[in-house]
Amino acid sequence: MKIFKILNNNTAVIRDENGREKVVMGKGICFKKKAGEEISPEVIDKTFSLSAQEAHNKFLVLVQDVPMEHITLGEEIISEAKFRLGKKLNDMIYISLIDHVHTSILRFLDGVTVKNVLLWDIRRFYKDEYQVGLWALDRIEESLKIRLPEDEAGFIALHLANAQMDQEIMHNMYEITRVMQEVVNIVKYFFHIDFDEDDVYYYRFITHLKFFAKRLVEHKTYEDEDNEDLWQLIKGKYKESYRCVEKITQFIEKKYGYCLSKDEQLYLTIHIERVVAKTGA
Repeated sequence: MKIFKILNNNTAVIRDENGREKVVMGKGICFKKKAGEEISPEVIDKTFSLSAQEAHNKFLVLVQDVPMEHITLGEEIISEAKFRLGKKLNDMIYISLIDHVHTSILRFLDGVTVKNVLLWDIRRFYKDEYQVGLWALDRIEESLKIRLPEDEAGFIALHLANAQMDQEIMHNMYEITRVMQEVVNIVKYFFHIDFDEDDVYYYRFITHLKFFAKRLVEHKTYEDEDNEDLWQLIKGKYKESYRCVEKITQFIEKKYGYCLSKDEQLYLTIHIERVVAKTGA
């Protein structure tokens, strides 16, 4: 098979006999090679073929910055989830879950852990997905010799639950979408930016907003955990993003009578900081 595009030393885009693009991975498969040259099938370890064009485009961006080992772990978790859950998962799971696995590993190695305030509810409402999350922690430990906290099993479960959303009838989807759009507009006007809606970080931000908006329209609130030290750190480090969250908090409380907890403000600040920084504001 011929290389259509080189993404890095370990990753290339090829086209099959029908002209459809696929991503192939293998250690050093593109070393000293150029587009148009042949790759032997024997050196390819993984092949990704995402049917949704949006997911395919985002995946091309993601794999250029994520180590092959982390991508492989993410793909193994997704395969295990499909087997255990017996449900179709949206192709975007290859973006959201692999990206999350990668960033959670980096955070852990930097000595940073993030509390999952929804963990109790995740165990209760997404039991099967949570079991996959626990399996994922075992697999990551087996591969990398590090043990991520149980909170990460909950985050993985949420990604899997989100990947099933498009396959089910979502109640209050109109209200959820409206709340998401209102928050996005506040961020856009506060920072005077336009988001790249095809960007991986924008997708992560929107995923976070989806769960936040769903809680709001369903009138579910969560008590704060003991995150005061992290809360003070984030407020001081990401001052402008926190000021933006203050405006969002005031708007949501006035329009919907919903009071954002400190933890909700904390995580919203982190997501806004990242998406704005990546947008180049």
